[in-house]
Amino acid sequence: MKSMTGYGRGECSQRGCKVTVEVSSVNRKQTEIAAHLPRELEVLEAPLRDAINHRVARGRLTVRVSVHAAAGGAAGKLLINTTLAKSYARELRALAKSLHLADGVTLDLLARAPGVMQPAEEITPAEEIWPAISKALQTALDVMLKMRDREGAWLAKDLIARAARLRAGVGRVRRLAPRSAEQYRAQLLARIKAAGIDAPALEDERLVKEVFYFADRSDISEELTRLESHFQQFDDCVKSKEPVGRTLDFLAQEMNREVNTLGSKANDSGISREVVLLKAELEKFREQVQNVE
Repeated sequence: MKSMTGYGRGECSQRGCKVTVEVSSVNRKQTEIAAHLPRELEVLEAPLRDAINHRVARGRLTVRVSVHAAAGGAAGKLLINTTLAKSYARELRALAKSLHLADGVTLDLLARAPGVMQPAEEITPAEEIWPAISKALQTALDVMLKMRDREGAWLAKDLIARAARLRAGVGRVRRLAPRSAEQYRAQLLARIKAAGIDAPALEDERLVKEVFYFADRSDISEELTRLESHFQQFDDCVKSKEPVGRTLDFLAQEMNREVNTLGSKANDSGISREVVLLKAELEKFREQVQNVE
């Protein structure tokens, strides 16, 4: 069982460039990736997403990629785009001529034009720097997934404890359930007596039929059986090595539905108290499940 919360950082140096990748993740029902790359490397977003989806099943991930000159690499070096500079000069002279202005094109003006002077690190082709980004990304994912594993172990421990309390509550409801029909019969006789009507014999057909109808309407054996089945599926999820967050979320919803049915069908004060406790514990269980991958 893994958490969906984690953070990892990876670095890799290659061809005079130092690549840093940071990955952070938080809770989300589906996989959602927000990738932040330098503009000239945006073409690498698709393989970046594929690499993440291969290792992460659920959560909102924010990925930041930065590229800098490595120590002893291209730091301080500039490359001049001569072709672009000539294009700027040609267009500026044409503009000055059309506006009947003096030709004011200078070296300083061209040097300040966007793209003419570039740090060497910025022009590394995307396909050449991808291996370094991929390596740094895998390192960052390794660190993040270890953090998610550690937190997931605590989540599993907490959920197991809560499931045990839910099991105990369902066990108490099962022990209380058989007495409901007997209590209803006693209450029915008491009301008849209080109304001044002769109480029928215990084996009176009308009394037996009324008690039978009540027992049928308030029977909760199916709900209790389904709850126990859900608990068994929870045990299977705890043992699984695969992502189980969506399964646990579904089980929590189903358990909530069965507990609500228990509350509506059971006509017993003891069972009603247990249902209230079950709902409170189940709500905490459902909140914790939202953190599981």
